[in-house]
Amino acid sequence: MKYLVLIAFIAILASLATALFFMMKSKDSGKTRGQKMAFALGLRVAISILLFASILLAWRLGYIHPTGIQSGQ
Repeated sequence: MKYLVLIAFIAILASLATALFFMMKSKDSGKTRGQKMAFALGLRVAISILLFASILLAWRLGYIHPTGIQSGQ
C-alpha cells in the first residue's frame, strides 16, 4: 500500500509539472495549449480521487488500520 501511495503522489506531481509546462513554455496556439493543460489537470484530479478511493477500500477490507489518538481521550 505504501508503494501505491508513493506512485500516486509521484504521478500527481508529474501531472502538475506537465500542466505547468504547457502553461509556461508551449508555443502552440492558445486553444491547444489550454486543452493540454486542462487534460493534465483533469488527470491529476482523477489520480487523486482514485488514490482516495483506494485508501478507503484498503481500510474497509482491513489491509490498513488507523493509528493515532484513541477517541474519547
